Amino acid sequence: MGDSDSSWQATWDRRHAAADGLGEPAQVLEENRHLLPLRGDALDLACGLGANALLLAQSGLKVTAWDISPVAIQRLAEAAQGRKLPVIAEVRDLLESPPEPDSFDVILVSHFLDRSLAPAIIHALRKGGLLFYQTFTQARVTDQGPSRPEFRLADNELLQLFGTLNLRVYREEAVLGDRSKGWRDRAMLVAEKTG
Repeated sequence: MGDSDSSWQATWDRRHAAADGLGEPAQVLEENRHLLPLRGDALDLACGLGANALLLAQSGLKVTAWDISPVAIQRLAEAAQGRKLPVIAEVRDLLESPPEPDSFDVILVSHFLDRSLAPAIIHALRKGGLLFYQTFTQARVTDQGPSRPEFRLADNELLQLFGTLNLRVYREEAVLGDRSKGWRDRAMLVAEKTG
């Protein structure tokens, strides 16, 4: 792990140590939970405190959860054990060790963006596997999310990054219409690997 990685880890360790609770599951997962398979292997990539991992496990999936923060992984592991849920929580640098090909039936990514991982994410899905992805966009109406534009999606970028998958759900409202309503500042995608 390089100096830059250590700095990121320290930043996230502080945030996760100070957080109250484990947070809420991503809206892309909550709204589209009915699309999940009844069983299979799921990956919560860059899982943070693991609200998504816990929901995936409650849905009957065997869950692996990876994050760079040992603090987050410890808190998630304790929560999963306390709830008797099948979650394997591991500290993992995703850039150094991306998921292996054909490993997962479901991959969830929430509020994390590293464009270089898109091909590995696609290859890690098994045939029929689903990708649930939600993160912040450059078109925004609030101050939520990262301030640096490289950590935010360009217009319709999720569609481009995962264009080889079959689109099942997509939502990105940008700054259209009444900005006080709707689902702003983010994009969500559910896509299926059919080939």
